[in-house]
Amino acid sequence: MAARKPSAKPNVSPEELKQYYHDMLLIRRFEEKAGQLYGMGLIGGFCHLYIGQEAVVVGLEAAASEGDKRITSYRDHGHMLACGMDPNGVMAELTGREGGYSKGKGGSMHMFSREKHFYGGHGIVGAQVPLGAGLAFADAYLGNDRVTFAYFGDGAANQGQVYETFNMASIWKLPVIFVIENNQYAMGTAQKRSTSTEEIYTRGAPYGIPGELVDGMDVLAVKEAGEKAVAHCRAGKGPYILEVKTYRYRGHSMSDPAKYRTREEVQKMRDERDPIQSVRDLLLQGKHATEDDLKAIDKNIKDIVNASAEFSKESPEPALEELWTDIYADEVPQGDAVEA
Repeated sequence: MAARKPSAKPNVSPEELKQYYHDMLLIRRFEEKAGQLYGMGLIGGFCHLYIGQEAVVVGLEAAASEGDKRITSYRDHGHMLACGMDPNGVMAELTGREGGYSKGKGGSMHMFSREKHFYGGHGIVGAQVPLGAGLAFADAYLGNDRVTFAYFGDGAANQGQVYETFNMASIWKLPVIFVIENNQYAMGTAQKRSTSTEEIYTRGAPYGIPGELVDGMDVLAVKEAGEKAVAHCRAGKGPYILEVKTYRYRGHSMSDPAKYRTREEVQKMRDERDPIQSVRDLLLQGKHATEDDLKAIDKNIKDIVNASAEFSKESPEPALEELWTDIYADEVPQGDAVEA
């Protein structure tokens, strides 16, 4: 593929640019490996890959600070990796092994990390939006300076609970950024066929919530928009909406043949708008890295991902006794009375 001319000079340091390249490539290689393991029968149930959408979460994580929270839907492996969760623990959870973040009992839809302030991975479409507002309410109540990123898709944007949440978040001026990851096909229906308005971010206007449309295939544009939204929330001005226009290369899940779009359309997006290739071009054309430097990064990432796959294969399946653990947040010791 011929190198493409960047649309603008990067507004970050070469070191930051290399980090974004690394983080996006880690997500892509991890997802490719997850797809392989699914094909081998080592990942059961559903598997929703993030390939093509890497710039969204990497750009927004670049705008986040320590202690900020994130919550999302089932297409969440990229979010986990971007916020610093261990690839070994993520892959082991996907394969249902004891070494996973939820001890192999949850998979991608029930994976959490209190340490990294990652609150799921939720399988009910749109359910994470009010939960995200709840996380932001806790921070507002405590009077700290934290922001919550509540991610959902263009399909979930038509859920009624989203607008109930918009209303409450606006009234209480909650520090929550509603991130609409608009990959343009939801579960398998083009946005123009399912959504009455072309610009979904404008749906916050009746609730007094500002928003903007962002190029989700450009990690620098996402970072810049994220910084603006974060500053708005930290200033106590309430919620903000970012509609991040992106594109997934694979089907909705591994079981989706994606016949609702042409191969030519997907290939055109890969050739002309790939977010990782765009940063690669910036690094090479700006002489911030050589081909050998980037090959070394790719090799290191492949080693990490391969190691995560091996870790998951070697980790045992959960013991039968695990069925009775982690059922409640605070388990009552045997013999203690519980008041009604």
